Parts: sequence; C-alpha cells; structure tokens
Amino acid sequence: MPSNLPIAALKTIACRFAILGDFLGAQPYGNGHINETFAAVFDQGGTELRYILQRINGYIFKEPLKLMENVAHVTNHIRRKLEASGLKDTTRRVMTLVKTLEGADYHVDGEGCVWRCYLFVEGAKSYDIIASPAQAFQTAKAFGTFQRHLMDYDGPRLFETIPRFHHTRDRFETLKLAVAGDRCNRAARVQQEIAFALAHEALADSLLALKEKGELPERITHNDTKLNNVLLDNLTGEGMCVLDLDTVMPGLSLYDFGDMVRTATNPMAEDEPDVRQVSVQIPMFEALAKGYLEGMDGALLPAERERLVLAGKLLTFECGVRFLTDFLDGDRYFNIHRENQNLDRCRTQFALLRSLGECEERLTTFVQSLGEAEDSASSNVETANDANERQ
Repeated sequence: MPSNLPIAALKTIACRFAILGDFLGAQPYGNGHINETFAAVFDQGGTELRYILQRINGYIFKEPLKLMENVAHVTNHIRRKLEASGLKDTTRRVMTLVKTLEGADYHVDGEGCVWRCYLFVEGAKSYDIIASPAQAFQTAKAFGTFQRHLMDYDGPRLFETIPRFHHTRDRFETLKLAVAGDRCNRAARVQQEIAFALAHEALADSLLALKEKGELPERITHNDTKLNNVLLDNLTGEGMCVLDLDTVMPGLSLYDFGDMVRTATNPMAEDEPDVRQVSVQIPMFEALAKGYLEGMDGALLPAERERLVLAGKLLTFECGVRFLTDFLDGDRYFNIHRENQNLDRCRTQFALLRSLGECEERLTTFVQSLGEAEDSASSNVETANDANERQ
C-alpha cells in the first residue's frame, strides 16, 4: 500500500532489528491493502540482502501484540517440524521473524505502531491471478501442508485476531439488520439479491451446526487462502511458503478450503459487472481438491473431506452476504473505486454460488473418488505395517 514514510524513518525502524550490515534503502513492496510492507536492503559483507519490514495495521488488528504472539508460536512450531523432517531449506518454507536488538519479535515505535521484520524468501514469488490448474494444485497443497503441520500444535491457544471472522450466522444477521435499517435507501434496488440471500439462509449454519455437534474439529487455520498468500518457487513452481499469517487462529479446516474455491474457481474479476460470464472452472476445483488432500496427507477427517464442496458454497455465500451488507450500509468497510462496485462484487459471488450448485453433483463425485483412493492407500499401508509386525 502507498506510504509517505521518509527513508530516514524507515532506516530508524529497520535498524531496531538485529540485522548485521549497512542499511542501503527501503521501498514499498507488494500490493497488500492492510499492512504497510517494505523491502529493506542491507549490505552484508559486500552482498545485498533483502528483508521484509511491515507496520501492522492497528485499526484492523486491535491487539497487534497478541497477533505477534500467534505468529511467533505458529512459525516456531512449523520450523521445528521442518527441521525434524531433515529439510535443508527451512527458511524458504516458513516465514522467519528477525528479532529486535532487545530480542523481541516486534518493535513498537514512538507512535505506538507495531513493526516486524522477516527474512526475505528469495527465488520465489506470489501471483495475484491463478494461471493454471498446476498453480491451483501447488497453492492448495501448500495450505494443506500448513494446516497439517499445525495439527499437533501444543502451545497456548491462539488469539482470535478478528473474532468470529467466519461466523456466517453473524454475517447473515448483520445483513438482515442492514436490510431493515436501509440507512442509504438502497434496499429497493437490490430486492433480487436480498431474496437470493434469504433463500440460501440455511447455508449460514451448515458448518457451524456440525461444529457444535462435534463432527467437525476446531483446527488452526489460515483464514485468507488466496493464491497470492503462497510463494511459488521460480524454477519448479512448487508451493514453498505460506504468507500473511495475521489471521491464523482457531477455525475450521473447511473455511480455508472454501475460500480457495471462492477465489480460484471463478475465471472473472471479483467485481465483474456481467455475471453471465461467471461459472465454476471445474479443472481448477479438481486441482484444488487434489492439492489440498495431498498436503493434508490423510490427516483430514472423512467428515471434513466429504464437505469440501459445501465449504466452497458456504464461503462464497458468506462473502456475497458481506458485500451486499456493505452496499446497503453505504460502502463503509470494503474500499470501492467506482459506484456499485460492492453490488457487482455481491452479484459475482451469488453467480458463482449458483454455478457451484449446478455443478455440485459432479464436484462431489470427484471428491468422493479422491477419498476412496486415499482410504485405499491408507488401508494398504496399514496392511503392510501389520505384515511387518508379524514377521
């Protein structure tokens, strides 16, 4: 995001971290919309090395120090897992916090803003638009692996950086309040969209009810599983490292997969005005399902696996409800660059939800085939282990 911070101020911040060498400069980096991100360059023994320097958005994240505790717990746990597996390039496979001169994981500046510094992962980059099923596969595999690595996390329960973030029932009730209040006199213009949302109300409780029954376990989830939050290796295309850990917190595994479906299977822009062009790219969905299950490596429960398609429908519905609510409230949450942009965003999500419904039987059959293959492979491994024990 744009920044007007002078270079001298950035140097002061960068030099609060335990980086050996001479500060050469810093430039805004990436196209994130929440935190301010810079690539800081240091001369270390004649070699220029980059570091990621970020100022956390304290308006969005009300308790940034607890957020940073989450990040430290998660990255340390994953690093230990990677090191135990014998991998040699762990600093390319998990974000690595650089300590401050005082040994802390973050620095608080004179204005109370919280800063952090990461090692820069070289030889890999993120993409804003999925170009192929291969990229979808690698992205989903990286997020699946990320979740799996955290399944045996035994540290303090993570803090909810955005409480009830994917509580779809809350989102739906907020929509009903926005319709009733109609503060901007816009409800008459969106009666079809309101009717569509009301007709799909049952989706709001679909996963929450299963969680309450104990059929879906709470897991540590990423909660922002867009393609550009995974670094892909420049040479091999492999998903290397999961980025943007600010919303890593307790949740349902299906929230992460569902958001991948929402963002990766729609071939059009999120605010496409012509919703006739919006439909599910089935090869993308299949690649996501394959990659995610491979990354989870058998750790997903059957109850979770069986609801991968439902997860895509739910997260698409939830996001459409949020866009519609914001349109009715006067576009106060999501940034807009033109009139009716949030309405177009809502319509795109609802069009994708329709398409997911039309393809649901085919997608479900595909997921079932993956599950059968996974169960068969697991059974073969168990049979082999039993045979070895008898010998």
